[in-house]
Amino acid sequence: MQENEYIDQAGEVRDGESPDLEKLQSYLEQNLAGDHGKLSIQQFPGGYSNLSFLIVFGNNEYVLRRAPVGANIKSAHDMGREFRVLTALKPVYPPIPAPILFCNDESVIGSPFYLMERVKGVILRNKPPKGILLTPEIMRNTSYSLVNNLVGLHQIDIHSTGLIELGKPEGYIKRQVEGWVKRYFNAATDVIDDMNSVSEWMNANIPEDGVPAFIHNDYKYDNLVLDPVNLNKIIAVLDWEMATVGSPLMDLGTTLAYWAEASDSPALRPFNLTWLPGNLDREEVVQQYSAIKKIEVPDMLFYYVFGSFKIAVIVQQIYARYKKGFSTDERFAGLIHVVRACAENARKAIKFKRINNFY
Repeated sequence: MQENEYIDQAGEVRDGESPDLEKLQSYLEQNLAGDHGKLSIQQFPGGYSNLSFLIVFGNNEYVLRRAPVGANIKSAHDMGREFRVLTALKPVYPPIPAPILFCNDESVIGSPFYLMERVKGVILRNKPPKGILLTPEIMRNTSYSLVNNLVGLHQIDIHSTGLIELGKPEGYIKRQVEGWVKRYFNAATDVIDDMNSVSEWMNANIPEDGVPAFIHNDYKYDNLVLDPVNLNKIIAVLDWEMATVGSPLMDLGTTLAYWAEASDSPALRPFNLTWLPGNLDREEVVQQYSAIKKIEVPDMLFYYVFGSFKIAVIVQQIYARYKKGFSTDERFAGLIHVVRACAENARKAIKFKRINNFY
């Protein structure tokens, strides 16, 4: 099997999500240097938030990022901010796509968007890539690489690099709890008792902020591009829409909340292939993070609970847009079960006072 057969591929654009190609081509011809041949577009699979398209323009390939249709959560879908993050981060954190062009003119495709470099590689989505056997050894080493790379991000000097300007670390955790609780109740479509009780628990157990770092806030397997020759090598980290300056343990907590284990609800398996044999479990992720960062192993209970709640809210917001008719993507129809599963894991973590083995 040829290497390019299992590199992450784009496919047909989903109904209702295609930009106006004539307007887009006209804009790119005016604002991009180089070959101006035929414009074609495909859509990358996966992802429930910002949309990613493969743009082929003459002999060049780009990735176009835009907010989802019907989204009105500006802070979560700020294309200009995401472009600024990539621009500031690229010189000090090489494994990210190079930003190329930002457009704030909504008349072009209906929303702001930006173009970035296309980085070709393997992305571990909710199913193993066709043609690749994900052995326990591969998964073990890849999970180590994921954790080690996250530590590298958290160790960037936010002051000398100017990244401190991209966030407000003081009071970060409290703002996050208050903000995500508010977002949940604004988007709620069903009464979920676990979400209510978890929100109360978080408000009563907010920890100190600690030393801030630059954080990704959505760090997981399907936001990593892996080297096709060596899956243990990360060549790019994607989806920086929620990146900021804040508590690194909050970032780690979100990663842990995405880190589905074999004993978790099957509803969580689409998040990651972390439930496959060989992967570190959640406790081992924390131990590896601490060892590489050379810190004492932290108590991750609050951060895992918050991460689970936050993911539930993100999924709830997408489900609410689907219920309102802004998307016809049938992947969204069962997302309420994912919300319930995240909430259940958060409740169990509180009950058992640990981040896994909820029995």
